[in-house]
Parts: sequence; C-alpha cells; structure tokens
Amino acid sequence: MLAMVLSGLVDLAREKRPLALLRRDIPKPGPGEVLIRVSACGVCHTELDEIEGRTPPPRYPVVPGHQVAGRVVERGEGAFRFSAGDRVGVGWIWSSCGTCGYCQSGFENLCPGFIATGRDAHGGYAQYMTVPEQNAHPLPETHTDAQAAPLLCAGAIGWRSLRLAGIEGRRTLGLTGFGASAHLVLKIVRHRWPDTRVYVFSRTPSEREFALEEGAVWAGAAEETSPEALETVIDTTPAWRPVAEALKNLAPGGRLVINAIRKEERDKDALLSLDYPRDLWMEKEIKTVANVARRDVAEFLQMAGEIPIMPEVEEYALEEANQALVDLKERRIRGAKVLRIP
Repeated sequence: MLAMVLSGLVDLAREKRPLALLRRDIPKPGPGEVLIRVSACGVCHTELDEIEGRTPPPRYPVVPGHQVAGRVVERGEGAFRFSAGDRVGVGWIWSSCGTCGYCQSGFENLCPGFIATGRDAHGGYAQYMTVPEQNAHPLPETHTDAQAAPLLCAGAIGWRSLRLAGIEGRRTLGLTGFGASAHLVLKIVRHRWPDTRVYVFSRTPSEREFALEEGAVWAGAAEETSPEALETVIDTTPAWRPVAEALKNLAPGGRLVINAIRKEERDKDALLSLDYPRDLWMEKEIKTVANVARRDVAEFLQMAGEIPIMPEVEEYALEEANQALVDLKERRIRGAKVLRIP
C-alpha cells in the first residue's frame, strides 16, 4: 500500500517535506480489530505538533492522520460489530485500557493508557489502517467521505469543547482562531443555540471574513476588545497570546476552554502581562480539553447527519500531504483540509 510516512522530528519553517511517500505492507487486523480501506483523511493542526515535537510520536516511522473515513475490508478474530463493506470513520482515540476508572466511567480520553491514532498507532495518511472495532464509528449517509473526515476530530473535539464550556443557557460565545474545529463549532451553535451570539477572533483577515459568512455577529483580531463581555470562550489556537486576550474579554463568572493539545513556547510571556484584578478576578474559569472520548465522536456524527452539519472542505491528493501541512502551518485555511486516498 501507499502511505505518507514521518521518520523523525522536523522544523516545518525550514523543511517543507516532512513526510515521504512510501510503499508499506498492508496491515493485518489483530483480535477485536478491523482493517479499513481508507478513502479520505483530514489534516489536523495536531499533525504539526507531532511533526515539530510538541507531542511527538513514541517511535518512528509512523503514519500520521486521525480523521479517517473508509470501509471495512477485513475483521480480526472476535470482531463482529461491522461487516465487510461497512462505511466507518476513526478519530483521535485509537484505544484505551478499558479497565481503569476513567474508562469505566466514560472518560477514556483521560486513560493513562490512551493510544492516539496517527501518533501512537499508524493512522490514515495511507491506503489501509487497522483499529479496534469499538473505536470505529458508522458515518452519516448525508456526507461524502471527504465531508465526513473532519467530523471525526475537528467536529468531535469541537462538540466536547462546547459541552465543557457549559454553552447551554449562555448568550455570548467567543472563538479564538477560525480553522477546521472552530468553523464547525459555529455551525453547531447556529443550529442548536440560535440565540447565542458568536464573536470570532483571528489574526487572518480571510478567516475573519469566512467567520462572518458563516454567521458570526462580529469578527476581529485577537488583540481587539469584544463589543460585549463574553460568557464563554473556546480557544482553538496553538499560541498563548489569544488565551491572554480571551481572559480580558471574559465576563465575570465566564469560562475559557482551551481546545489545543499543546501550546507553542514563542509567546508564553503574554500570560505575564495579565493584570489579576482586571483580567482574572471575578470567578473566571479556565478548562482544557484533553483528547476525545468515544461518546463525543458518536454523538457528533449523529448530530452532524441529522442537522446536517457540512464542513467546508479543501481537498488534496495523498502525495500532496506535505503541501497541505505547510498550508496549515502558514494559516492558508478555509475550513478543513482533507487528503483523498487513491
């Protein structure tokens, strides 16, 4: 099979081709696993973190990719949930231990044995991949494979962020950054909570324009002051400065949810500029999103099919994965980037 393979850490500012197109053996599904013929795979900012070392893979070589859409072609021993030909998707959770207190209570995203697709186990930048069957999910028939792929992470993690934000009953929401996840969050809010006013903060004019097209009531740069205090803010950026600016815009008793697996070191001093009485006092909260649980993926896929929520998608060929990553790194973003797998 063909796969785009990462062999070590790379600084994308210097090296624009971190992945190599290689031929690899088609994997065999183990007990309880299914083999998936991949047709589309989303490109996520987390892949940049893997490549540049902020959340590095434990071993090399590794096939990235954790927003995977395809069809089951083979079942391992004891795998009976799906049949050959079933259309399924795989998100960030490849597996967890299944026995710890977190797993037993539906918080497998916090499991100390959490294994991430495309980082700890080979992912979807390839023609085939395997996954434990409980972490494969039926895809909504309303979506093509390319449209479904971003739902597996950008959508599911966005849905988890909204739940952690306690969005129910809140009338103002801020979004810092407006890439794949944030644009799906806006779509969810417009359908589920149409009275909630959404304010978008982005350093990129094209993203701000896109946000207004998608229904944001206002869009400005990260350092701008919101027209009104925000009851909750979801941060989807890789930087610290938007966090500091979001806290300044947060209303008393408001909650900031950081939806990022890692933060870059370059602007962490922005936090030191915060003034406690002005920016942090009045019972403001900060929560972080850690991984994603099976419930998040399943609930969001069902909701996306019922509404339906259609992501804006920009497609690349598998061999163009390096270009997609560079475009993501350089903020050439409109919606979600997806690889077509031949």
